[in-house]
Amino acid sequence: MRHLIFGFALLGLASLLACRASKTQSLSNSKEVMVPNEVLPEAEKPCFAGAYYRKLVSSHDYWRGIEGTVVLPTIIFDEDRKHAKKPGQYLDNPSIYLGGSMGNQETDIGLTWEVIKEENGQISKSRKAFRPFLRRTEHESGQKSIFENAPAQKEYYWYPGEEVKMSLLLVSDKKVRFVVEGAGKKFERDFACDGYLLSAVGEFKRVNAIDQVANEGKPVQTTTTKVLNAQWKETNLFRLIKNEIVTVPFKKTRYTEMMCPATNYFDVKANPNQLAKGAEVLSISGVSYR
Repeated sequence: MRHLIFGFALLGLASLLACRASKTQSLSNSKEVMVPNEVLPEAEKPCFAGAYYRKLVSSHDYWRGIEGTVVLPTIIFDEDRKHAKKPGQYLDNPSIYLGGSMGNQETDIGLTWEVIKEENGQISKSRKAFRPFLRRTEHESGQKSIFENAPAQKEYYWYPGEEVKMSLLLVSDKKVRFVVEGAGKKFERDFACDGYLLSAVGEFKRVNAIDQVANEGKPVQTTTTKVLNAQWKETNLFRLIKNEIVTVPFKKTRYTEMMCPATNYFDVKANPNQLAKGAEVLSISGVSYR
């Protein structure tokens, strides 16, 4: 899952540090807010080889995080791409996640198709549900890279067709808060990331992917796996404006659009109203659409 791609200080460091989100804080929803001195996103970014993925990446600016609401997609696996060492599992694996880049440290945080603990207490041989995961790269501070999943408990399993809201918010220096909730379930975790500072600039992203086992940095493997009709209802960036965290629509003018390894593996449907609020319906297929 390495689809990784990073002024305002005049408000005063004291003001920045003072505006830390509490566990119960509700964020202002200011759809028409004007962002002062907003930096525009890059026209394009290079793909990282190894998976089929669509990524929307913000500009490198004073963003504080990202959120999105999505109906989870349907999955159709390639029956000829089974994992030889893990019977019941496949060499393709869907994921839907947020993340960012700040202080030369990358994060991928969201949902991936995973094994579960069955009612009898046994871990399933096959992957059966979306479970939260958190990943960070190492940092020059000495902080090590890490990948972890939410516990294998039924309150942390989500399934195709369920609607979830995910958010990733920088709440204090070196700490981001990840929340995913929907269908009567919720997972929340504060995650240490030494590169993420309240006074720093950075990038945040939204990703839909078909990851491929042991294939990072390599050309994508041919597959007929499909991940169909992920419906993003809205996506917002978080920004500190006048000492208040507000949401800013992650609309088309605010992101660099990446479809890797090529656009023909993606079917994206969005009308102007959807584009204005970071919404779309997205399918990914290892078989070209065009």
